[in-house]
Amino acid sequence: MLDSAEMLTDMSDTLSIVTTAGRRAPAVRRPHVASPSRTAITAALGTLAALALALPAHAQSQALPQSGTVASAAALGLDTLAAPALGVSSRPTVPYTSRFRSTSDSVAYERTRDMAERYTGLRVLVLLDERQLAVMNGSDTLMVAPVAIGMDTTIVFGSKSWTFETPRGRRSVLKKEKDPVWVPPEWHYAEVASKRGLRLAHLSTNRSVRLADGRALAVRGGRVGVLADGQFTALPRDEEIVFDGTLFVPPHGTLNRRIPGELGRFKLDMGNGYLLHGTPYENTIGDAATHGCVRLYEEDISWLYDNVPVGTPVFIF
Repeated sequence: MLDSAEMLTDMSDTLSIVTTAGRRAPAVRRPHVASPSRTAITAALGTLAALALALPAHAQSQALPQSGTVASAAALGLDTLAAPALGVSSRPTVPYTSRFRSTSDSVAYERTRDMAERYTGLRVLVLLDERQLAVMNGSDTLMVAPVAIGMDTTIVFGSKSWTFETPRGRRSVLKKEKDPVWVPPEWHYAEVASKRGLRLAHLSTNRSVRLADGRALAVRGGRVGVLADGQFTALPRDEEIVFDGTLFVPPHGTLNRRIPGELGRFKLDMGNGYLLHGTPYENTIGDAATHGCVRLYEEDISWLYDNVPVGTPVFIF
């Protein structure tokens, strides 16, 4: 997501073949398990492109049926659209659509892909057109998973504007967090107000706001609530604060500005508000649906949390 602030940021002879099936993937999916082989990164990238062409955007990842199986991408037909041995659907292919917006965007794609090909250690690849994420070490592919990426739209509210895209380039995992809490950024409130035709106002921790019915909005003990006849009633922390045609933005540090669950069970922070994270909205995986972050199924972000250390480079192209 630009989902948290304005959001997004080389192992051994192992190739874990991840297959896909069906547009509507089941919620419960088996974790990725690596198993040995050698393959060039260009073949692996070609594999991802082939899978993206052959399959619907929503996909289910599976490990090889037997741990320790040795198989090359070429031997398994992964560089073609016909891979019945892997359980790939025989449905008609999905047309490939380039997302290059400009010459500079195309150059950024080529530059970042070249960096990813030259890098020999553990790294994460995010392929925007294919909406796939891969983890590689040397020439080995350790896991592949479908993702949701930035929606590539711009909103304007007052004198401010925000563009929600997942930018190409090299980043790195700066930190990891379990059970992350989402702190809605300013654009979230501007987006909600714009969609609902509301005014926007900011609450303060040391000043109440009088409402049309005589009550007041105030902050007490880190919660936003309503004051009426001297009694304070806290408002639900997971609901927007709307009164008198106005959306009120809760102050930073209040519980109303800290929303658990929106980022799933784990996040990997890539800096500048850009994250790899889980989501309660798994039906969006495979779509351009985020505000810039990369969303994954919970099983996949859990694997990344356990297996991708801080400092690992992330190549987005």
